[in-house]
Amino acid sequence: RLCERRAGRQPEPPRPRGARAAAERRPAGAGEPGPAQGLLPIPVAAAAKETITESRSDFEDLDLYATSREQRFRIFASLEFEGQLYMTPYDFIQSVTSDAPKRAKKWRSLSKQELNQILIETPPVWKGSSKLFRNLREKGLISYTEYLFLLCILTKPHAGFKIAFNMFDTDGNEMVDKKEFLVLQEIFRKKNEKRERKGDEEKRTMLRLQLYGYHTSTNSVLKTDGKDLVPRSYWDTLRRSTSQALFSDLAERADDISSLLSDTTLLVHFFGKKGKAELNFDDFYRFMDNLQTEVLEIEFLSYSNGMNTISEEDFAHILLRYTNVENTSSYLENVRCRIPEEKGITFDEFRSFFQFLNNLEDFAIAMQMYNFANRSIGQDEFKRAVYVATGLKLSAHLVNTVFKIFDVDRDDQLSYKEFIGIMKDRLNRGFRETPKYGLKGYYVCVTTVTSKHLRELWKQFRSRDMLG
Repeated sequence: RLCERRAGRQPEPPRPRGARAAAERRPAGAGEPGPAQGLLPIPVAAAAKETITESRSDFEDLDLYATSREQRFRIFASLEFEGQLYMTPYDFIQSVTSDAPKRAKKWRSLSKQELNQILIETPPVWKGSSKLFRNLREKGLISYTEYLFLLCILTKPHAGFKIAFNMFDTDGNEMVDKKEFLVLQEIFRKKNEKRERKGDEEKRTMLRLQLYGYHTSTNSVLKTDGKDLVPRSYWDTLRRSTSQALFSDLAERADDISSLLSDTTLLVHFFGKKGKAELNFDDFYRFMDNLQTEVLEIEFLSYSNGMNTISEEDFAHILLRYTNVENTSSYLENVRCRIPEEKGITFDEFRSFFQFLNNLEDFAIAMQMYNFANRSIGQDEFKRAVYVATGLKLSAHLVNTVFKIFDVDRDDQLSYKEFIGIMKDRLNRGFRETPKYGLKGYYVCVTTVTSKHLRELWKQFRSRDMLG
């Protein structure tokens, strides 16, 4: 795709087709799929009178030094302010539901006045809904660290929302303020910086300025007067066993980060235009649940063509997207041959299956408890394990469809290891390239890196105690 862009043409994204009845359901000459009942389609981005900054082609050599997430963010981002790139809410939705942008874009340079107008029109968190991103359309800014945060939300089970909230609530007052949110974003930045591709430091510096709006040494997050500031996310783990004196350093660090960054739609949505509001758990939970629902609605609508169901073959196409399965024909042939009469998958069934995927690790544990991990399993065993792990009751038709898709041997049994491997790819939307660079849900994105930093901080405390 990079070679195609350098050649001056936009790579054509693979068409996620496969519904044997979709063509019949879609009226002749129709364009984008229409909305299913009760759901809102992706809006067509309005044409804007824009001031165009440098095009992507001027910076494509930076892709050689970018990670897969950085590359994808740069491809879909359409805004630039003071050298930093941003996605619009529409860009973000496209980035997680499409293989490539629908049209070639250039980074539009925002003026301070335009930025302020966008932020003024941002709704407060209590007005959020599962149509927030589609309603905002192009009127919003999402930074790269916020992009990473939103990606993590998409793979988070509902049962883990409280854990995620507590990661932000570093002072334990059951509320999250703007400073706490910014410092945990900094942990995302630091984690990503540690896995940067090696290469020309000048190019990496340019890339960091595009993604973060400021540059710091890879050996130090932020420094003041030659002394390392304590990362705020340590406080969540250490607050019950370390000195209260740490808090002054943490607050200082948050102020330093805040002074370097521009406000974004997400910051204003959570903390108000003045940044003084605080986020409670109910609002945080609702935001995460709404985002998951919105992305699923959009994926469902892209295949439903105005109907209340999608075909079983379309469902198979969606499950196999973003996976490492090179030849999907055998899976699709299973559906065609073994489900000759199409019944369809409803949105409720569709959503329940992806809620199950967000609990995939718990499901794997349940399978081991039932001693099913080393052998094929039947539908009743599968449903029982899903219920034990997630509390979800998948419909008989949905489970039967899943078995028909993945039962390559056609023995009415599911290969556990093959199914788990493919679904982990699908859950992580193409970022699970290797264990080193894969997105493994919020626990790996935040908890693991915090634990690693905790060990480093503990060594510092030990050395200070010994010196004292």
